[in-house]
Amino acid sequence: MNPAYRSPINRDVPPARPGEFATLRIGPLTVDPPVVLAPMAGVTNPPFRTLCRQYGAGLYVSEMITARALVEGNRKTLLLSSFTPDETIRSLQLYGVDPHYVGEAVRLLVGEGRIDHLDMNFGCPVRKVTSKGGGAAIPLKPRLLRNIVRAAVGAAGAVPVTIKFRKGIDDRYLTYLDAGRIGEEEGCVAVSLHARTAAQLYDGEADWDAIAQLKQAVTRIPVLGNGDIWEAEDALRMMRSTGCDGVVVGRGCLGRPWLFRDLADVFAGREPRDPPDLGGVVDVMLEHARLLSEWLGEAGAMRMFRKHSTWYTKGFRGGAPVREQLMKALTLADLETVVAGLDRSQPFPPDAVRVPRGKTGGTQKVALPEGYLDELDDATPPSALAETADSGG
Repeated sequence: MNPAYRSPINRDVPPARPGEFATLRIGPLTVDPPVVLAPMAGVTNPPFRTLCRQYGAGLYVSEMITARALVEGNRKTLLLSSFTPDETIRSLQLYGVDPHYVGEAVRLLVGEGRIDHLDMNFGCPVRKVTSKGGGAAIPLKPRLLRNIVRAAVGAAGAVPVTIKFRKGIDDRYLTYLDAGRIGEEEGCVAVSLHARTAAQLYDGEADWDAIAQLKQAVTRIPVLGNGDIWEAEDALRMMRSTGCDGVVVGRGCLGRPWLFRDLADVFAGREPRDPPDLGGVVDVMLEHARLLSEWLGEAGAMRMFRKHSTWYTKGFRGGAPVREQLMKALTLADLETVVAGLDRSQPFPPDAVRVPRGKTGGTQKVALPEGYLDELDDATPPSALAETADSGG
C-alpha cells in the first residue's frame, strides 16, 4: 500500500505473523479472519452484506430487528430479517426488552431454520429508547439483563448466541464487566464491547483499555472489540494491545466496503492494496445501488442510497456539488447520469481514510425513566415503547 494511505499511527504496524492470532470460534462457527460486520440500522441489509462479503470473509450480521415486532408479524421486520440464498451463515441481531417476547422471537427464528447465529443488542443509546428503560439502559439492571439473555439462549438451542453492549451509561455507571460476566454465565458463546459509553454516542476515541479489562474478566468465551477500526491495521493494533479475540467493524466500512479486503490481507500477512480511484468507487456505488434496487424496489432504494452516496464520495475534489446532484437522483438512470461526468482517474484522497462516516454529533446526557437508578435490582421489563426499530451500539 502507498504509505500516503496509512495514518501515522499505523505506518509501522506489520501484518499478522503466521499463527499470531488464534482462530475465532463463535460456537460451532469459524470466523476467519476474526472480523465481524457491526449491525447498523438502514445499512447492513442483504445488499450491503453481499457487497462487503465480496471483499473478504468474516461474519456479516443483519441490521437489528425487534423481538415483539417479529412475533407480531410486522411486514417491515420480516423483510429486514431476510437473507439472500448465498448467505451461508445467516447472522441476525435481535433487540428486545421483555424475556417473554425475546424467547418467542428466538423460537420463531430457530424453529423455522432462519438463522445460524443470533446477536443481542444491549447498547442502543438513542434517547427515545433509553428514556423508556431500553437499549443501553438494560445492563444497569443486571437481573433484567440476565433474564433476557437466559430467555434467548434457552430458546436458541444449538444456535449460538452472542451479546453486544457499551461500557455503560456514562463514566459514573459502567456496566460492561457485569454484562460480560452475565453473558458468559448464561451460555453466550461470545461478547462484544463497543468501547464507548451511551453518553459518548459516537464521539471521541474508543476506550480500548476497557476491551482489555473485559478480556481479563471474561475468560471462557471470546471477547470482541468494537470502536475506531478505520484502517485494517487498527484491527491488528486493537487485538495486540487488548488481547481480544476479534474485531467488530462499524462506521469504518461505510462508503468503503473494500475495508474487508484490507482486513483479509493484513490478517493473512499481506500488505493491503491501495483503495480504488474514483472510477473504482463509482463502479462499487453503481453495483450497490443495483443490488439495493433488486431488494427494495428502485424508488425506495434510491431514497435509502442517498446516505451511501455521500459516504462514497467523501473527500473527493468537487464532491459537494456532486453530492447535491446525487441527492436528487430518483432512478438508477439518474444516478448513472450524475456519475458519468466524473473524473474517474481521480485518486482516492488519503485524508478521507479516517474521516468518520455515519453517526456523529457529540455527546449527550442519557435520558432514563424517572426513578430508574433507584431500583437497579428490579427485573421488571420496561414499557413496550422501549422496543423501537432504532439500532446502534
